[in-house]
Amino acid sequence: MKTIGMLGGMSWESTASYYKAINEGVKSELGGLHSAKICLYSVNFDEIEKLQHEGKWNETALILSNAAKSVEAGGADFLIICTNTMHKVVPEIEAEISIPILHIADATANKLVADGVKKVGLLGTRFTMEQDFYKSRLVDKFGIDVVVPDTNEQTVVHDIIYDELCRGVIRTESREQYLNIVSGLHEQGAEAVILGCTEIALLIQQEHTKVPLYDTTEIHAAQAVQLAISNEIAI
Repeated sequence: MKTIGMLGGMSWESTASYYKAINEGVKSELGGLHSAKICLYSVNFDEIEKLQHEGKWNETALILSNAAKSVEAGGADFLIICTNTMHKVVPEIEAEISIPILHIADATANKLVADGVKKVGLLGTRFTMEQDFYKSRLVDKFGIDVVVPDTNEQTVVHDIIYDELCRGVIRTESREQYLNIVSGLHEQGAEAVILGCTEIALLIQQEHTKVPLYDTTEIHAAQAVQLAISNEIAI
């Protein structure tokens, strides 16, 4: 079994979901007392969050690149970054390590393509919804059309992530706001909606809506398990 490198702590609430899902996945696949081989580096999210909102992405890239080098030195065979937003600095991280990165957008897109989804809604932080680092990868690499909420709705989604979900706060009122936004994306032609922030699945799950939801945490973790137990390392 290969060792999974994890960059976590962004936030730790969703990293805990990753850790649980990966270990449950390995147990399901291999049985018995099997659990995942993991090398985890958990950053201080307060530092990352401040730099995000100040637009200091180069500084976030330096923090995560150094963390990734530590994970590689710890014996990881490949790396997963346990957050959607910080995939913005994947090119900078890749330049500093020799192990491959299992990209969360690729993992999600592979699942969407397999399911025949051609147009998808995207929820996430404002950075993920506004900027092209995530959307363009879905469009250019996989041919998936992407729609996002309007500016006001993006603010709602973003604020709930940082003010509530990243702090472990789950509110029914916030769930209703998210579900209304999901319905709006569906009305715009989205066949499904990506939960493109690893905390969102803490708030809404498939049981809450008939619109198909793609939980990036669950999908990313599942593909990491398959890679870890396979004989292949190519990503």
